[in-house]
Amino acid sequence: MRKLVLSAFALTLFTCVAHAQNTNSSTATKQANTNARPARKHTPVFRANKDQIKQAQTMLKQRTFYTGDATGRLDDATREGLKKYQQAEGLKVTGTLNASTLEKMHIQLTDKQKETWKQIQAAQTSAKPK
Repeated sequence: MRKLVLSAFALTLFTCVAHAQNTNSSTATKQANTNARPARKHTPVFRANKDQIKQAQTMLKQRTFYTGDATGRLDDATREGLKKYQQAEGLKVTGTLNASTLEKMHIQLTDKQKETWKQIQAAQTSAKPK
């Protein structure tokens, strides 16, 4: 009988401790969520396709900004060539094959890229202080 009472007491104590831990952890989670930053809108990312990169590499090579092969991979040597080209053409020097660089090179954008470029420009316009 004594073992039964002790077992019941131990079970009750264990249940109370487990419940107290659950209550504390959910309160901490609620506090952490209220301190979190509000979600920011994500600006789409512009990406050149393999064919566009090859065309750009060919043009960069013709203009002596790049010495490698037209592989379609945006490697370090291509990025350096793009930086030189962008500098020479008065573009923002990023080393990326963005829409303004492709347009300056007269490389055709896909319809999806045109839409992405419009979204990026709209996001930049709305983010500027008035």
